[in-house]
Amino acid sequence: MTFAVYLPAALSLLLVAVSRAAARHTSPAAVTRGLALAAAGTAIAYAACLSFLALTLLDDLPPLAAFDHLPGLPRPVPGPIALAAAGLLGWSAWRLLRDLRIRRDTHRRLRSVGSPDAGGLVVADWAAPHAVAVPGRPGHVLITTGLLRTLDGRERAVVLAHEQAHLRHGHHRFTAVAAAAAAVNPLLAPLRDAVAHHAERWADEEAASQVGDRGLVARCVAKAALAATPVLGLGGASVVGRVRALRSPAPDGRWTRLAGPAAIVAMIAAVTATAAVEFAAVASAWLHAV
Repeated sequence: MTFAVYLPAALSLLLVAVSRAAARHTSPAAVTRGLALAAAGTAIAYAACLSFLALTLLDDLPPLAAFDHLPGLPRPVPGPIALAAAGLLGWSAWRLLRDLRIRRDTHRRLRSVGSPDAGGLVVADWAAPHAVAVPGRPGHVLITTGLLRTLDGRERAVVLAHEQAHLRHGHHRFTAVAAAAAAVNPLLAPLRDAVAHHAERWADEEAASQVGDRGLVARCVAKAALAATPVLGLGGASVVGRVRALRSPAPDGRWTRLAGPAAIVAMIAAVTATAAVEFAAVASAWLHAV
């Protein structure tokens, strides 16, 4: 097997770098969708190539080991590399299962808080100010009395519009896909964070469109951040970026600006296909030798 089998990991880093630049000045809806798909495709390619490497460990088992040095057979992958690939594959599977379990348990706990009213709203009598979109069939918005007391009427409308946008567009699916991809391939963690950030930006833009005041949404995000609450997906530098974006004109929705990441994903798909063909040739040669 040639160097192609190792390229998806290296190209993951290139994808992260190119995506960071491409996401600027592109609509958050396009970025959220595009980067989630890119992360998923890259993670699948990464896992496939690890599997190709790990499966070469079979040539160390009888009766295949007896044919290791026969002329005409492909040179086997060194044992330590195949063993490391198997270890990474197992670690990725464990991380993926853990991420899925945490998300499932979190959603169950949120849904157990209460049943939504006719408007799809659950008000929890908690002092801590929280608001979150709870996915489900149907989904609903969970908001606490602590938050309701903190915000005025127009700010409450912003929070509700923001969380309802998450439900309406299924943002939890995009963030879950990106998180699963990063669990499989840790090099994609920046893409996971970018998808989460732009999903929040998408909901910000939806809220701004609904209330008709980008400045109000920016003030609401900043106010919640100063209160140090996990409202509206707040978090450190993400808040600064969101407020700055809301103070600027709304970005357009051109998918063409994501051509760079798309080209990298196409390269990853191509080298993975090459690795698959090479693996099939190796497997065929060994089977015929046996």
